[in-house]
Amino acid sequence: MSAPGSRPVNDLAELKEYVRAHARVQRIPDYQALLDRVRTDEGDGAGSWVGEWCRAGEVFERQDKDLEAARHYAMARFPYVNGPERQEALERCVAAVDRWRSGNADVEPLDIPLDGGQVRCWTSGLSTKDPKPLLIVMGGIVSVKEQWAPTLAGLRRLGVAGLVTELPSVGENTLRYQQDSWRMLSRILDAVADRADVTRTYAIALSFSGHLALRCAMDDPRIRAIVTVGAPVNRFFTDAGWQRRVPRITVDTLAHMMGTKPDDVIGGLDGWELDPDRLGELAIPVSYGASLRDEIIPAADWELLRDRVPRAEVMEIDDVHGSPNHVSEMHLWTVRSLLRAVGARGPQSAVIGMLLAAHRLRRRLSGG
Repeated sequence: MSAPGSRPVNDLAELKEYVRAHARVQRIPDYQALLDRVRTDEGDGAGSWVGEWCRAGEVFERQDKDLEAARHYAMARFPYVNGPERQEALERCVAAVDRWRSGNADVEPLDIPLDGGQVRCWTSGLSTKDPKPLLIVMGGIVSVKEQWAPTLAGLRRLGVAGLVTELPSVGENTLRYQQDSWRMLSRILDAVADRADVTRTYAIALSFSGHLALRCAMDDPRIRAIVTVGAPVNRFFTDAGWQRRVPRITVDTLAHMMGTKPDDVIGGLDGWELDPDRLGELAIPVSYGASLRDEIIPAADWELLRDRVPRAEVMEIDDVHGSPNHVSEMHLWTVRSLLRAVGARGPQSAVIGMLLAAHRLRRRLSGG
């Protein structure tokens, strides 16, 4: 494990293990054949992590399949930028989405300068003449905003404006990840308040961004509902024994984001935990997707949320972090939770409810 500013080589077996979940969520086909070609995490030549993912991205780029190319470039910079090779992969990922959005008039970039850095976003539906409720979408500590940009294209049908962005120190977000990073969300709402009805803001905030959104909602009433999957809440931050069991890739990524050493992350997160009493005062709907075999987030965290937040709904799935083996069901549940939060009714909502019920029935019948 290396100090900030150095170029650590990731554990290759762990890289391959944890990228699989993200590849499934991003619906990347034939990712296993690509991973089988990877023999090193150094450089960008043949057989390297960055090289193999980028070469696959280039194939799609030549076919003018920019979103598919972007997904592969995003995996090339996974889990975070630690040198020029991954930095170039990130830049190619952003450029691919920029090309894609040129054919989607509703999708536009937005830069928000804040104290300490800059937040970069992709947006849709922002308008000074017709400000709509706002949907914010954020991924976790290894997910760049480009992975979620395609969700913006269909938001017009929901009657909301959209904004996708990243946690501090992820992707193009140059802020440092720290205890008060939740304030970033409030500053984003301030920045678009003239182009969206931010008093009705909804958040799909996955993994660690779910923690950030929950903390922000405690002080910012503009956030009206949160949908999250695998978010740390309390014990993750206070239990050093649990932290020692967390995969190295998670600890290393957090250290990178915080600008510290990995060894300082273990036992060094006190003060980040969400107060149970304040959770009890959170009056908004909170939908939480819980993985029963989560190796990163302890069950005590989602149990606390379920027990304390008055309007919490927890969906439990027997899977590892992020429930990568239940991607379709988790996606349907996320959409259904969002539709309920914004009060959407109609055939689309009914169909999604039926599909979700069918997935749950199959899972129960299979014992999964």
